[in-house]
Amino acid sequence: MTPLPIGFGVGFDAGARLLDDATLSGGAPPRILRLAPAGRRALRELQCGPVSTAVGGALARKLTDAGLLHPRPPALRERPDATVVIPVRDRVPQLDRCLAGLGRDYPVIVVDDGSRDPRAVAAVAARHGATVVHRPHNGGAGAARNTGVRHVSTEIVVMVDSDCIPVPGWIERLAAHLADPLVAVAAPRIVPLPTAAPATAIGRYNRACGSLDLGEREARVVPLTRVAYVPTAALVVRRAALLHVARGGDVFDPAMPVGEDVDLIWRLHHAGWRVRYDPAVQVQHDEPKTWPALLSRRFRYGTSAPHLAQRHPAEMPPLIVSPLPAATVAALLARRPLAAGAAFTATVASAARTLHRAHVPGDPVRDAVPAMLGATYRTWLNLGRYSVQFASPLLLAAVLAPAVPHERRPWTRRLAAASLLLGPGLAGWCRHRPRLDPARFTAASIADDIAYGSGVWFGSVRHRTLSAIRPVIVGGRPSDRSTT
Repeated sequence: MTPLPIGFGVGFDAGARLLDDATLSGGAPPRILRLAPAGRRALRELQCGPVSTAVGGALARKLTDAGLLHPRPPALRERPDATVVIPVRDRVPQLDRCLAGLGRDYPVIVVDDGSRDPRAVAAVAARHGATVVHRPHNGGAGAARNTGVRHVSTEIVVMVDSDCIPVPGWIERLAAHLADPLVAVAAPRIVPLPTAAPATAIGRYNRACGSLDLGEREARVVPLTRVAYVPTAALVVRRAALLHVARGGDVFDPAMPVGEDVDLIWRLHHAGWRVRYDPAVQVQHDEPKTWPALLSRRFRYGTSAPHLAQRHPAEMPPLIVSPLPAATVAALLARRPLAAGAAFTATVASAARTLHRAHVPGDPVRDAVPAMLGATYRTWLNLGRYSVQFASPLLLAAVLAPAVPHERRPWTRRLAAASLLLGPGLAGWCRHRPRLDPARFTAASIADDIAYGSGVWFGSVRHRTLSAIRPVIVGGRPSDRSTT
């Protein structure tokens, strides 16, 4: 295992816990890790300062790979060897603003992807000292980026969309992560333009849960974790890594008009490269200004899911549930409280047994109860979102249908269906606390999910597959144990 380089600092993930001087829990996916004596000494080294020994670097690599720690690269002493690539089709005012934000510190290649007025694009690029590469026909952002990468000879490729506004120093701060020889990509947090956020309801909704904003917690990007991918709206990428995973000379698959960035990130991950998400660096991005535009974008994103599922079947299940928490939720929705209690008791017993076998400090039952309450709650929310995305007409029918003969307490059936329909949106409102009332936020969340799910259905019919709709039930324990 290649150790984290000397001089790198580390910081604990917000969800990591040091249970005692030898036991760590957390990470992505969650696990329990026990340290051998040498590992404890190495952890004390990391807690006191940056990596200074090979043993400390090896432990730092293991813990950053597990998502328990995050690297803190030292600042670069000189400007990185980088070239900026901007794909664009028309969008002349946005391109002008983007180039102004970039400045002239790095060479910039603007790839004109079949604009209707190529002269206007060329004029803006010339005013900012950028080079223009013209494509005669529109092939999409992925194809345009492929063209741009072919014209790059520097060690680093910086990808920026024309509707982004970079900030000074963002390239240097992200490129510092590439001092780690295993890191291929470092990505910033993509946030909406602040001027549009407070003005309208859609602006406030975008500010709270924009589809490109991956949150304020840093992460190693790994499929099926909290940060499963990063968008190419703004990325700093090692050119050698792009060439490593290129297919037929193409970094991005030109056959994928949407989702090509997710495909690239997962190919890099499976090739052994690391991808870092650093939300301390932020890049502003134009968000849709009308509800039809937002829902149209969400529909378009949904159409990519079946294609991605065919290429990466293990990474694209729309719903992953564990049997016991799922049984608890199912019993509650079916209005069977005794069965729900029995299933939850079995869930706690299974988790407590796992904690006991792993010799985790503390009371296994006392620790398992809140953990399994959280797992059951998340299962309910995920099931609600899945149902809204792919079966919203059935949910509405269950809420609105009149009582059938011999049905006892039909209001409980309506309440169960309503909890799935409204629960994810209300939970999102409680989590984000946007400057938008709960009713409108929840309605927007439902419309957002329905638009995305409709796109998935459309793409599934087009690609003749249900792999992006079929849920997955997984067994196993609530945590994994490893020792180092």
